Order: sequence, then C-alpha cells, then structure tokens
Amino acid sequence: MEKLLAMLILASASPTRKALLDKAGLHFAVQPAQLDERGVEQAALAAGGDARDVALLLARSKAEMVAGHHPGDLVIGADQTLALGLELLHKPDSREEASEQLSHLRGKTHRLHAAVTLVRDGQLLWSDIETAELTMRDFSDDEREIVLDLEGDAVLTSVGGYRLEGPSIRLFETVTGDYFTILGLPLLPLLAALRDIAPELLNSRN
Repeated sequence: MEKLLAMLILASASPTRKALLDKAGLHFAVQPAQLDERGVEQAALAAGGDARDVALLLARSKAEMVAGHHPGDLVIGADQTLALGLELLHKPDSREEASEQLSHLRGKTHRLHAAVTLVRDGQLLWSDIETAELTMRDFSDDEREIVLDLEGDAVLTSVGGYRLEGPSIRLFETVTGDYFTILGLPLLPLLAALRDIAPELLNSRN
C-alpha cells in the first residue's frame, strides 16, 4: 500500500497567517489550537520571561497541542506579542478598546515579536523569532477615529489594534523590520526551514 504523504498543519486561526501561506503556494490544513494563551503568558512572565519568551512559548505550545492529535504530520505554530517597554498589549475586544490602545501607543515606539515553530510527534524541530520596531505619529483623535472607521472589525484581529497592511498605516511615523514579521509570521525563515526539514511538503502540488 502506498504511504500517504504527511500533512502540513497551521495551528492558528489567524486569517493573515493563512493568507500568507496560501500566497506562498503551500498546501496545508488549518487546525487552531484551543490554548489558554493568557495562562501560558502569565506562567512565562512569572518564570522571568519577557515578551519574546512569551511569543516563542505560545507558538511552541500551540504546535505541540495540535501535533498531539496528528501523528506524523508537521505542525506550524506561530504567535506574536506587542511590547511597549515592559508592558504587553493584547488584541482589543471592541472598537472602544482599539481606540484606547491606539491612544496609548500614540507618539511612542513599540516592538512586535513574531515567533514560529515546527513540531512533529511532540518534538520541536525548529523555531525562530523576529522583532520589528514601530513608531506611531502623534496623530489626532479625529485621525484615529477615521482610521478605525475605515478598518472596521478587522483591527480586532490584530494584537496592536491596527493593520499595517490597511488604512492604519496612516498612523505610523517609522517602521523598522521585516514586513512578514509585522504581519505575525516570519515567512522567509519558515520557508527556509521547510526546505531543509520537509521539502516534499513544500513542493507538493496537491
């Protein structure tokens, strides 16, 4: 009997990460991990970790959780944290929270840490974390609300309450770092790892 090709699985519900992998021509399944993210974050911080450690632990934990249900398959785990100094910010739950968060970031520089891991059968095969630094303009309240009008509910899917690939770009002064890192998935390092670890999945046409 012919051996079935192992699957590539994305352990994330992020539509942006899914779109990035789709556009890269990868064939994969999506299986979001049902993880207590805030619990994992609190444990990492209590152990002396920082925002980068949190992102890596979340990415690994997601991949390991999903890999436990898919023996033999290669699972991509990914996560992103936003650090304003020592403060960690999270996805807003409402437009009001997004507005408050943008005001909190106004005129300041923050960092986005994007982590990605590859796990198979409970074993961490590879991991990477990249950082981007972003500075927001001292925008007016009217500018903020116009951007939120244009963005709609899309900002509720972003850890920063903004989308650099959308109208939110108006609120920024400078951006330093890889574009894919800002979107939440260090794509080029991931593709390089797939070429080394599982080229048959990278080159699959069906």
